[in-house]
Amino acid sequence: MKNIDLSLYLVTDKSDNVEKFLNTIEEAIKGGVTVVQIREKTAETLDFYNLALKVKEITTKYNVPLIINDRVDVALAIDAEGVHVGQSDMPCDVTRKLIGEDKILGVSAATIDEAKKAEKDGADYIGTGAVFPTVTKDDAPSITKQDLKDVVDSISIPVVAIGGITLENASQLKDTGIAGLSVVSAIMSAENPKKASQTLLNIFNR
Repeated sequence: MKNIDLSLYLVTDKSDNVEKFLNTIEEAIKGGVTVVQIREKTAETLDFYNLALKVKEITTKYNVPLIINDRVDVALAIDAEGVHVGQSDMPCDVTRKLIGEDKILGVSAATIDEAKKAEKDGADYIGTGAVFPTVTKDDAPSITKQDLKDVVDSISIPVVAIGGITLENASQLKDTGIAGLSVVSAIMSAENPKKASQTLLNIFNR
């Protein structure tokens, strides 16, 4: 199992202002974000590639792993540290073959069965949610705190919680055994992304 610090896992959302987008990511890393995932569900391949290259410059500067959501081609093209796939994306075992053993592979799993299959198929970590209602991914199935604990207990690879996590509700996830908090809006939409990241990390580490 790879040694990845998943404590504060930032998933980006789409931005029309690239400069602000990149600045938000850099400030978030300064505030303690330990992993960055780029999620661009609607971007053209070239746009995604160019944006990912710019983000990679920042993550490399701070030695933070960069994960590409869904797009194995983009991840390989920019030599990102890893890929994250969902249940309707490229199958986990196929993704692992394509990216090799050294890269990080994350899988979204909302159930014990999905989590166990992902672990068997070569995932390094699981993203589980939505743990709270979320506006960034309105098709995400919601799970209870007990569901989250059950997923954590069912596998030996780390689990990050995702979905609607905010500064106000993050503390509700303590005692679940998760390896980290995965957030989108709580950082990407924050007036002060650095401070938001610091606060979330403090809540998680308490």
